[in-house]
Amino acid sequence: MAIKKSSDQYGSSTPQKSSSPRNRPSLPQVEKLEQQAHLLSAAATTEEAESSEDSIRPQRLADYIGQKDLKQVIGIAIAAAKARQEPLDHLLLYGPPGLGKTTMSLILAAEMGVNCKITAAPALERPRDITGLLINLKPGDILFIDEIHRLNRMTEELLYPAMEDYRLDITIGKGQSAKTRSIPLPPFTLIGATTKVGSLTSPLRDRFGMIHRLRFYEPDELTLIVRRSAEILQTSITSEGAIEIARRSRGTPRIANRLLRRVRDYAHVKPADLITAQLAAEALDIFNVDSCGLDWTDRLVLSTIIEQFQGGPVGVEAIAAATGEDTKTIEEVYEPYLLQIGYLHRTHRGRIATEAAYEHLGYLYSD
Repeated sequence: MAIKKSSDQYGSSTPQKSSSPRNRPSLPQVEKLEQQAHLLSAAATTEEAESSEDSIRPQRLADYIGQKDLKQVIGIAIAAAKARQEPLDHLLLYGPPGLGKTTMSLILAAEMGVNCKITAAPALERPRDITGLLINLKPGDILFIDEIHRLNRMTEELLYPAMEDYRLDITIGKGQSAKTRSIPLPPFTLIGATTKVGSLTSPLRDRFGMIHRLRFYEPDELTLIVRRSAEILQTSITSEGAIEIARRSRGTPRIANRLLRRVRDYAHVKPADLITAQLAAEALDIFNVDSCGLDWTDRLVLSTIIEQFQGGPVGVEAIAAATGEDTKTIEEVYEPYLLQIGYLHRTHRGRIATEAAYEHLGYLYSD
């Protein structure tokens, strides 16, 4: 059995004067106005978030930190394509989210001096969606499709001739009067990004000339990313403070930048002019991110396995019931990182908490 080591404010109810029925807008008009306001607010929020994210993204391959093997291959491909005055070959990037797939596509467009159109596979529901994007491409342009494994079959089949022969085959009419028309397309580059490369069909996967996996980042690479982002955000940070944020970032630049923003908020409220290791640790402890990057739910999953199921083995359904989390959420959100750092083992009998998990959470391990 595991043993833990000792170690009245309501709004005013003043009635408001009602407007006359003649000047009062009808219900459909009110709903329409509310919808327009909601759309404008969402658009403004999205634009602000994209602007902030774009300011942090590197714009050139030389500024891209990490992924050394991928940078070397991409650098050769860019130089060769420019020498031949041809577009880049189609590229498939796969790996966990937040490792820089979208950033790499924008860098490729900047290096080649072309435009990059970004979309997501779930947005391409009908054939006319992908048709409109392909027809409006200019020679050499890059089309980036995120989560490409979620393309429906009809859209995917339209991409086959477009990727191989730069040709779009569309069917006009129905039945016996149906005719197939081929529309020539300018040479372009398709960059697909996916977190589940195994879900891609073989015909689509084989049409990519380059297929690369993005790996998790090392702490020293994340430290450089944090320091670069802090400089862009005009935030003073010490080397030790950047290291503290980097080692809690799960090897992912997106998480590192998110934690940096939270620490910056804490520094402004403190207030403090400089982010040190101590201040970063204090801020991240408040946000329930511990020294290994585990959040509250990660620790809940591990402690539940240790305390209620004697460390396992235990099925994921039992863990979900005990923690109140969804089974799929545990399998796809929390388990991957716990498996990666060696705090959890997945066996045919169920999940088992490792000795490292006991030590990290402060429990006495008994085999």
